[in-house]
Amino acid sequence: MLSEKNYYITTPIYYVNDKPHTGHAYTTIACDVIARFKRLDGFTVKFLTGTDEHGQKVAKAADEQGISPQKFTDNVSKSFIKLTETLTITNDDFIRTTEDRHKKACQFFWEKILNSSAPDGKSWIILDKYKGWYSFRDEAYHTEDELVLNDKGEKCAPNGNKVEWVEEDSYFFRLSAAEDSLLDYYNQNPDFIGPNSRRNEIISFVKSGLKDISISRTNFNWGVPVPNDDKHVMYVWIDALANYLTGANYPEINHSLFKSFWPADLHIIGKDIIRFHCIYWPAFLMAAELPLPKRIFAHGWWTIEGQKMSKSLGNAIDPNALVDEFGLDQLRYFLLKEVTFGNDGDFSKQALMHRSNSELANEFGNLVQRVLSMIFKNCDSKIPKFQNLTKDDLEIIEKSKSLVNNIRPLIDKQAFNDSLEKIWVIVRTANAYIDKQAPWELKKKSPERMETVLYTLSKIIYNLAIIMQPFTPIGSNKILSQLNVPEKSRDFSFIDSDSHITPGLLINKPEPVFEKFE
Repeated sequence: MLSEKNYYITTPIYYVNDKPHTGHAYTTIACDVIARFKRLDGFTVKFLTGTDEHGQKVAKAADEQGISPQKFTDNVSKSFIKLTETLTITNDDFIRTTEDRHKKACQFFWEKILNSSAPDGKSWIILDKYKGWYSFRDEAYHTEDELVLNDKGEKCAPNGNKVEWVEEDSYFFRLSAAEDSLLDYYNQNPDFIGPNSRRNEIISFVKSGLKDISISRTNFNWGVPVPNDDKHVMYVWIDALANYLTGANYPEINHSLFKSFWPADLHIIGKDIIRFHCIYWPAFLMAAELPLPKRIFAHGWWTIEGQKMSKSLGNAIDPNALVDEFGLDQLRYFLLKEVTFGNDGDFSKQALMHRSNSELANEFGNLVQRVLSMIFKNCDSKIPKFQNLTKDDLEIIEKSKSLVNNIRPLIDKQAFNDSLEKIWVIVRTANAYIDKQAPWELKKKSPERMETVLYTLSKIIYNLAIIMQPFTPIGSNKILSQLNVPEKSRDFSFIDSDSHITPGLLINKPEPVFEKFE
């Protein structure tokens, strides 16, 4: 496990105040594509997702149902676990913040910060009294200049959620003491925050001056107790953010799991929690004298008719229902192809159906069906032999072989849309090639050339199916099974190999791969 080819990727942990929606699925699918890609590329991957189960909202929701907060979180977390199964997510760990391993990690993390000194020589954590505007829905404090007025003239958080004035004893993290260290780190690590628009946003915010932040609460007790002061529970953000450490077996820093996977390679989050992840989180880690994650990428929101998809607006779409209606591959492909990752996108079933039909079914699926059916019917169900590969034959085979090298840097930048566009250049080139070569006409005019063309196309389809596995795992593996490729021989190292798609290989009866919707 202690090798250079380890990769640790995380989703945010999802708050258990309601059932998961398509926004949750979007983040999780994006992480899953990268995790699958890295495994196929020879990495040992640690992929963490989970649920954030503490806080005042959870305690209130449980009380309204007449059950304990633990029982409430046990019930709701099941829906998020079920979603990972429905989406065939390949996470190898699911963290719940109510687990003992997490409480242990949080309390050790707190004490590590408490016992360390800020750059000015003072403690990072102090006990004081908090007075300020608090958003119950966000579980976040806001300064006066951050507030906006709603239609009724009421003060609200920047996202429109109501705030109320709160006064209570609280432990504070001296975020102001981390300002220079954070700016230096951003400057020295330009890829730490993605996309660049979010990086600029964070740098601008930090340069405007940081205020110390409250990191404990006393008006409820559903949380991780503060060490040596059980009147306080940890504020949700220090509790929630520490989950990434828990997943790496913190505080056992000498354990092989921690040594192999910390610092995390990538946190993927929604843009609404970027401040917590790109300011608070690195500051906490600096204070605890721990390495910072290598990259944090904040994606945009899916909207429905221009409004953010959310429970409070009542427009959230159940991803389980979408999978039932359209299929998992179709949903995965649409979410990552429709918009540039990092931008907002407007969701519609019509757009999903159109992209699935025109690209997956018509362009890719039809290519596979045409070629494999011709081989099955005209070549005795075997990959045909080839003679005298032409320049056109060799060129398209080499282009399909180069896909992994071309896409690898795009995956590392979370450029899913660009990755799929590059793949689709080959899909469309292959369709143009088959139309130009017309093997159905060569059957009579030049059977040897027909066989060479079909051999060339079988190589291209093989390479396309290999590279598409992270995006459309079900359909891609169906194609590879039709080509009779062993499951152990489906990683990227086999793209450059000529050992599988060889003349005489018996293929299985071709079947449609991607359903077409009317």
